[in-house]
Amino acid sequence: MKDLYDALIEGIPEDEPLDDILSTHYGAIAYSRGNIGLSEFRDGWDTRQMLDSGDKTGKTLRELAAGVKSWNFTEAAMGVAAMNAYYNSPEMARKNGLLISDHRYVEDRNADPFIAHQKAARGKKAVVLGHFPYMEQLLKPVCDLYIIDRFPYRGDYPETAIDYLVPDSDFVFIGVMYFLEKSLPRILELAGDAYVGLVGPVTVMSPILFDYGVDELDGFIPKNVPMLERIQKEQEYGKLYAAGEKVSLRKTEYLKFLEENRKGVGS
Repeated sequence: MKDLYDALIEGIPEDEPLDDILSTHYGAIAYSRGNIGLSEFRDGWDTRQMLDSGDKTGKTLRELAAGVKSWNFTEAAMGVAAMNAYYNSPEMARKNGLLISDHRYVEDRNADPFIAHQKAARGKKAVVLGHFPYMEQLLKPVCDLYIIDRFPYRGDYPETAIDYLVPDSDFVFIGVMYFLEKSLPRILELAGDAYVGLVGPVTVMSPILFDYGVDELDGFIPKNVPMLERIQKEQEYGKLYAAGEKVSLRKTEYLKFLEENRKGVGS
């Protein structure tokens, strides 16, 4: 099987254009065919040089996306933004079976994994890598909850606990930073048969990830490009979801969508 990152890079057509790429203090913004892709930075500093520090003008979206494999996290963030400009576009979301609204703002509680899985997680072991709004209020009363973070709050576990807490879990929810820093494949291996979700507004919404042990993608489809630019540049992150749609793509639903599509084509 191909490396997870190579599979995502090669899933972007070779001729998909990169119109522009911008870096902000918080992340990167990639533009392609009127769509916008966002990413976050892992750190505000880098210890490694970029693999390709030259002018990005004239590159394709796939070429920029290849930067996700870099250990320079600024370059890796640009790679994630390029992936999201393709995979998180409304057009691709609809092709993958997501029912995207024509409205600019949609509130869907089922697209929040911590609401959607409250009942299923009852009495089970759930590990969450990263911090998310209302996560503790929603899950802690119903399950055995373990939170792991690079900068742990009181009661959290440090990242060194991943190898000890993730195995034998029933649910594992993973923040996108673990995708960016390339520890995701190892975490998926440790998760075994657990139900695994990738969570966060810059999650790469590609069903390719279902082939590597992911069961659910919880992310964001941008709709209002000018508003998103302003939010990124002015760091008004609490307003992010007002500029698009919070979405959830589950493996079971995606496979059902493919099956129904095949029947429709053959009938």
